[in-house]
Amino acid sequence: MAPLILNIETATTVCSVSIAKGNEIVALKEINNGFTHAENLHIFIKEILAQHKLSVQQLNAIALSKGPGSYTGLRIGASTAKGLCYGLNIPLIAINTLKNMTSMAIQQTKDSSALYCPMLDARRMEVYCAMYDGALNEHTLTEAKIVNEDSVKDFNKEQVVYFFGEGMLKCRFLLEKNPRAQFIEEIYPSSQYMAGLAHEAYLHKQFEDIAYFEPFYLKEFYTNAG
Repeated sequence: MAPLILNIETATTVCSVSIAKGNEIVALKEINNGFTHAENLHIFIKEILAQHKLSVQQLNAIALSKGPGSYTGLRIGASTAKGLCYGLNIPLIAINTLKNMTSMAIQQTKDSSALYCPMLDARRMEVYCAMYDGALNEHTLTEAKIVNEDSVKDFNKEQVVYFFGEGMLKCRFLLEKNPRAQFIEEIYPSSQYMAGLAHEAYLHKQFEDIAYFEPFYLKEFYTNAG
């Protein structure tokens, strides 16, 4: 029987919760209205379980978008996921937020020959980014990168590169200098695109140590930033 997995996405301003049976999403609730995770996350989980007449005891695992992203959002998501996993004695699965976004982009473009570069805003002209191929293999590691006239050359590749995410918007004027750059609008971190990644991790028993797991913050926390 396909596992029932609760997916949680809180790495950015999007608060997103979904339930997947195997690879298929059966319930989704999300909002993008600023950092409202503390108010909405637990309510969303209760609501989608109730709407589909499910109990938390039926869950086989919790999948969490682990970052990079907002320190506060990641911390709230992690504490909720770890609490549920500990209380229910079920495994915790952690998915890279940028890989989750790339899964969404690949499903839209269906271009297996291209590279994909998700970007999240990391203050000023800095972005959290990585690069994946059309099979979701990591082409370059996740990093916090300042994008300027010099560093933008690092994104130039021999094949088409799709750029997407909120971080792309602020440096698009630089990225457009690459003739092989393509841009995808409306790609954001959402729990609905975690289903396939979480299911694969579940089948391969790629679980986190609940006691010691920490989100992938990537950068130090600043008190004046989210």
